[in-house]
Amino acid sequence: MIKELDTVVLTHDIEEYGLKCGDIGAVVHCYPEGGAFEVEFVTAEGRTIAVLTLTSDDIRLMSNKEILHVREIAQYAI
Repeated sequence: MIKELDTVVLTHDIEEYGLKCGDIGAVVHCYPEGGAFEVEFVTAEGRTIAVLTLTSDDIRLMSNKEILHVREIAQYAI
């Protein structure tokens, strides 16, 4: 079950924000009954790229057996 402050992984690209499948975000708000979540995606320096309303189809919890990966975000998204 996803809850506030969980680290989550995006399950698909969201091109309009320059986000890619596998990008990591933080849940900043859960709507009632777990139907939707506000998720914040930030750069390494803490700059917010997007805060999006997503469903459980869009995100998943991060596993403790996964490794983090770094990539450069498209300039237009910053």
